[in-house]
Amino acid sequence: MSPRFRLGFLSHVQGRGEDPKQAYRDAQELFVVADELGFDVGWVAQHHVPLAGGGLPSPWPFLTHAAARTRRIRLGTAITVLPLEDPVRLAEDISVVDALSGGRVEVGVGSGGSDVEYAAFGRDVARRRELTTEGLAVLRAALSNQEVGAAGFTIQPPADDFTDRIWQGVFSGTGAAHAAAAGSNLLLNRAAYGYDEPTDEVQRPWADAYLAAWREPRTPRIGLSRFVFPAKDRRTALAQIGDDVHRAALRFGERGGFPAGLGVDEALRRFHSFYGHPDEIVSALRAERVLPVATDLITQFNPAIPDQDAAVRALELIATEVAPALGWKPREGAVT
Repeated sequence: MSPRFRLGFLSHVQGRGEDPKQAYRDAQELFVVADELGFDVGWVAQHHVPLAGGGLPSPWPFLTHAAARTRRIRLGTAITVLPLEDPVRLAEDISVVDALSGGRVEVGVGSGGSDVEYAAFGRDVARRRELTTEGLAVLRAALSNQEVGAAGFTIQPPADDFTDRIWQGVFSGTGAAHAAAAGSNLLLNRAAYGYDEPTDEVQRPWADAYLAAWREPRTPRIGLSRFVFPAKDRRTALAQIGDDVHRAALRFGERGGFPAGLGVDEALRRFHSFYGHPDEIVSALRAERVLPVATDLITQFNPAIPDQDAAVRALELIATEVAPALGWKPREGAVT
């Protein structure tokens, strides 16, 4: 792994449904906690329908609020579903948040894949890869302050340099090579769907294909998203995450992403879960096959929805015990 890798966390802003507004407040609080602990990047995932695994349809207003409450942590999307966005309007939102945050924005995009979401926005889900490629070309041009949409039109405020701040989420070696050819950083998901092999065995060739196809003069970045939930012991962690992960795996089974009817242990394996005492997690992560080539470790709790106190404690353990044991150092001034 990179000798000074960046540590991130990813929120899907997904509560239990009793009070959706509380889920937003809780997620904002995690950004504040992560900023204080020295996390390098805070990411959010965009979902327009809850069945897709999250509750945040509009990430940029959310990140604007997070920017006002934090000082140093970078702010990113992993991912924005690009085919459902107007890329010019998206570029304007990105540039505004970047200006307000002092240049802290990272932009992760992808194609998504929810039939319901595509139908709701009048897009053809069968064209999602083509639409992503087309939209990304326009987004890049807009963030480079080139004319887009009409002669003489450029976005305002003028964007700062986003050359090394655009990421693509992919689900294949071909997609990874395509992201490299486009000059995008790479985002790898917490789990590989549709495979029986362990996620890291599936994804390592994708990362290798990305690195082999990279032709830019700057250093490529690989963001590795992983389910990481430390607690005082494995039993305590399982009490917080087990039922949620199991239910999520059963839902994925209904949609074909996982085999149907998985038990809890197999559900945790399919989601490539790292949980338990920090020492156990460190040992497991040291054996992770993709981690040695990653530049960013992006931890997340989804599909689990732990209570807020447990989530805060897990962030603390990640920042003070797990990540430092892997070589990460918090920035100066972080609360340890």
